[in-house]
Amino acid sequence: MRQGRARHAGFTLVELLVAISILAIVAVLGWRGLDGIVRARTTLTEQMETTRGMQLAFAQLQSDCERIANPEILDRRPYLLTGTDRITMVRTVFNENEPSRLQVVAYRVINGTLMRRESVATRDLAQLDSLWNAAISDLDTTPPVALQPGVSGMQTLVFQNNTWHDMSQSSTNGVQLPPTGLQVALQVNGLEAPMTKAFLLQP
Repeated sequence: MRQGRARHAGFTLVELLVAISILAIVAVLGWRGLDGIVRARTTLTEQMETTRGMQLAFAQLQSDCERIANPEILDRRPYLLTGTDRITMVRTVFNENEPSRLQVVAYRVINGTLMRRESVATRDLAQLDSLWNAAISDLDTTPPVALQPGVSGMQTLVFQNNTWHDMSQSSTNGVQLPPTGLQVALQVNGLEAPMTKAFLLQP
């Protein structure tokens, strides 16, 4: 009787294999769940960083739109030009205890990055003409500032004559009122719909 009881003590090889298999399955399922959590957290972090970067870019654009130059002081010179992947505008610069000056600001999407470049500020309209021509011809050598990477495209519309339209395709027939609004849509990599915001132009 003692010898029979001794033979049945402990686990059999089959029982050990079953236990090891169950532990392996649980480990695989746990690893997959943890991997999914890590991936979701990484994606969420990237999206939050992208959203934060876009908010900063839109805030800078809003600041420029709020300071867009008054057409009356430009003597019929252009002060806003939009197109695919580009915005060029003239804004007023205010410094403490100094007279206001004019500055050309250019937004461009270059190699998947939204860039902003600003010229020197001036009170000379002849110099402003040179700065404007350099900006629209992309000949300005001023180092740009990268606002947001991962931008695959930018589309713009202006609010003019009580309607939104593409400025590059606007008709020259009739009286064209100054644009009072600017709508910018940025296509960001990884997002299906573009991020769009409208700005009020207040010369």
